[in-house]
Amino acid sequence: MRKSLGRLAVTAGVLVGVIAPVAGTAVAVVVTPDTPRTGRLVQAGPIADHGFPSWYRDSRGVRLEPCLTLEDPLCPALPDEVPNPDAPISYPDNFPGEFFYQLAGANLTLLNGVQATIGMDLEGAWATEQVVEGDQMVFGRVRIRFDATEGTRYRITHPYGIDDIVATDRGVNMTEDIGAAPGAFGAALNSRIGPFLAWDPAVLPAAPAGYIGNPGVDHKVIGSPYNTNFIRIEQLDPATGTVISEVGFTDQFSVQGRLARNSGVDVDQATYTENPDGTAVVEVYATSEPGQSIQVVGNAALGFRGTRLRGQGSRYYGRFPVTGHIDPDATVEVVNASDNPPAHKTRRIVDVIRVTEAQYDADAQTLTVSASSSDQHGSAPELTVAGFGPLTGQPFTGVAAPPAAVTVTSSAGGSGTAPVIGSGAVFLPAAPTASAVAEVTAVLGATVKLDGSGSSGEIDTYAWTQTGGPAVTLTDGNQATATFVPTQRGTYAFSLAVTGPGGAGVPVTVTVNVTNAVPPKADAGPDQTVVRGRAVALDGSRSTGVETYSWRQVSGPAVTLTGATTARPSFTYPAHAIPATPGPNPAFAYNNDPVVLELTVRNPAAVRTDQIVVRPQADPLTGITTRYRTGKNEWRVDGTTSLLAGQRVAVVLGSTLTGTVIGTTAVDATGAFSVRVTGPVPGNVRTISIVTSTGGRILGAGVTVTN
Repeated sequence: MRKSLGRLAVTAGVLVGVIAPVAGTAVAVVVTPDTPRTGRLVQAGPIADHGFPSWYRDSRGVRLEPCLTLEDPLCPALPDEVPNPDAPISYPDNFPGEFFYQLAGANLTLLNGVQATIGMDLEGAWATEQVVEGDQMVFGRVRIRFDATEGTRYRITHPYGIDDIVATDRGVNMTEDIGAAPGAFGAALNSRIGPFLAWDPAVLPAAPAGYIGNPGVDHKVIGSPYNTNFIRIEQLDPATGTVISEVGFTDQFSVQGRLARNSGVDVDQATYTENPDGTAVVEVYATSEPGQSIQVVGNAALGFRGTRLRGQGSRYYGRFPVTGHIDPDATVEVVNASDNPPAHKTRRIVDVIRVTEAQYDADAQTLTVSASSSDQHGSAPELTVAGFGPLTGQPFTGVAAPPAAVTVTSSAGGSGTAPVIGSGAVFLPAAPTASAVAEVTAVLGATVKLDGSGSSGEIDTYAWTQTGGPAVTLTDGNQATATFVPTQRGTYAFSLAVTGPGGAGVPVTVTVNVTNAVPPKADAGPDQTVVRGRAVALDGSRSTGVETYSWRQVSGPAVTLTGATTARPSFTYPAHAIPATPGPNPAFAYNNDPVVLELTVRNPAAVRTDQIVVRPQADPLTGITTRYRTGKNEWRVDGTTSLLAGQRVAVVLGSTLTGTVIGTTAVDATGAFSVRVTGPVPGNVRTISIVTSTGGRILGAGVTVTN
């Protein structure tokens, strides 16, 4: 059951999780597990000579290097990906089109005989599928494949999470690649891959020394950040997402990966300082794993010999004398002699730029920058401020808004950055802008709201003042929103003034026309028929002249209303109870009554009510066949329903629902249900009754008794 190593196309430029919506691709949703994630990939190693990271490290400290050898059966490159598989791998002339740091997966047979394949890889490849310098990319891949009927829905739990997938005409066919962009090697750390999977050390045999496992032998693993070191495939109800049944499970995986033997080296910077008298030094800053032998290669043109750098943790530093001339394109080579073969890096030597001043005058709108180069011998390099131009000793003018920092670049290759420090008069807020709205018309005795919350700017105070109409008492006249209750007909006018640290805004006025109250009209909406267990939305918004809404239940199975004082509340229609196993259940009562609710609306003129009836949708049970085999004490009960809601079904012995429960099951995605159980013995009873959680019921169906 070894994992297949077939090539799969990727799309360059994908930096985040993508499940491409192309024809035939399964509709998939990544589900966040309830268990918090406890690990991941944490670091990409130094770039090797072939342009890919030397290794990737996970949060457990495991480092894996790329499988780039043809002769290693535990970590092989793919022979069909190498131009000449009979020759050693070399870059760039004989390098594979794709390879793996981790190649992990599982094959399992589902209950219906279909083969399912799940892959979880950290893969190196090329953006154009050709070996081209600069096109190197590494991505984390989750891939799920198996044949399935279009429209069926599945939940796949695997070591790196959960995927909820609806099959298309190509079945379940999902690929997620994260990090597939040239040079963005850190993006793979954000994929779902990680920590690396490895053979479980508590289960023999142990993994071969230096490897996370043998890809030719399936084995239990560790490494899941959710402690789900298995594959579980469950079929779900397409509409509700409830589990119909488990259709596949395995905890045996094929894993391939080699523990990193080399550490590599990165040269972070190589700089030179040349004094006025012509003496000069080169300084090298490098990084690698702790305890490595990091050396600078001798450079006859510059006049120094091969010398070891000094290390502290992962940092390495060297300072070397220069007796020759430093050309503009001079380079230094650094080698990690601890590696086999040694890792090499070359870096251009540049000058050091020191930015001594970056001052912005907010009043004059000028930016003054001063900087110097470490090259002080002969003609000094030309210095330029990025985005502004060459340094001339004069400030840059007409700068309305400076950057937070300036970068000075040198014609000798160096650069330096410094934060900008400002001076001048401080900025203060502008005067706020008042904005006020109110109902154009209102009725006597009803509360009228004056709303100034749309005012903008920095506001310290609000002040509402009545400027017209019969006198009223304002409530919260010093807040953004004020109210009043009119007792006379007429036109009322109000002014809103706002003030803040920037001064007072221009006042605005609103008017309200108050008329006699008209009795409200209550409209609870049309009656509804719904499926038990699902949300029900009520709508009383067609009511008119309303000041307040209030909903209550009149009859039917008890429900909990959300938003009972709004125009549009909601509730969940309760599922019908089914008899408890094993029974009998003498107190069980079937009740398929509707839920009746009443809407009450009020305004100062009157109170009005209206009712709505919400009925449960019928759950017709058809095709009922029941067989009892006396020799095996075995029951077989089958049936169908046209209502597909993932409902539970209970089969009860006898012509009522109060007897012994034979068994319970769930309706599948096709509307079928089946009970296969041993016992109970029916005695002289030759009928069964059925009830579902969506209210379906059959009483006294006949039983065929055979040997």
